[in-house]
Amino acid sequence: MTTPELPELSVLPELCRQRVRHLLASGGRKILALVAPPGAGKSTLAQTLLSHFGGVLQVVPMDGFHLANSELLRLGRRGRKGAPDTFDAAGYVNLLARLKAQQPGDAAVYAPEFRRDLEEAVAGAIAVHAQTPLIVTEGNYLLLEDAPWAQVRTLVDECWYLDVPPALRQARLLARHRQFGRTHEAALAWMEQTDEPNAARIAQTRQRADRFVPWI
Repeated sequence: MTTPELPELSVLPELCRQRVRHLLASGGRKILALVAPPGAGKSTLAQTLLSHFGGVLQVVPMDGFHLANSELLRLGRRGRKGAPDTFDAAGYVNLLARLKAQQPGDAAVYAPEFRRDLEEAVAGAIAVHAQTPLIVTEGNYLLLEDAPWAQVRTLVDECWYLDVPPALRQARLLARHRQFGRTHEAALAWMEQTDEPNAARIAQTRQRADRFVPWI
């Protein structure tokens, strides 16, 4: 596989611009969810939206709710990190509920952030301000119908599923694994054993999304 070029942050599909403007025009706090399998470019799209609408938008990723590596070892799930049961899904749902209820004048709500250089989440890293009208959250499992993930769909105002050709998604994912220290062989093994089974499960939730965004 060769490493593809990621989209420039200035490139944003017109559909995305229109939908964000629609959400902002409707008033009040809105939450937009971005869903796709690993390597599809969810974080890149979130940062692209931030570059265009930064004054009225904040990004709160699902990845901040990864369970700590020590807890995954205790549970015997370290080798499946990234699967649905390796996240604090209830904690994520509770955060979305707090963000949904946040009103102008309220104190900031703090969210965790996943640090790939550490392979751990850092608590309280993202301050979400009450005056921000649009929150963008992105993750793999926001359309799952299993509890407690199923509650996510009731808390977000709109959900986009990113459509990316499988070969491109896998090449991006391989490049990311290599960037953060895995050998080529270890990266391919992890993708086969962990990422792709997760991707297949995520793809089964596609039809629950409100919009489908080509993101190549």
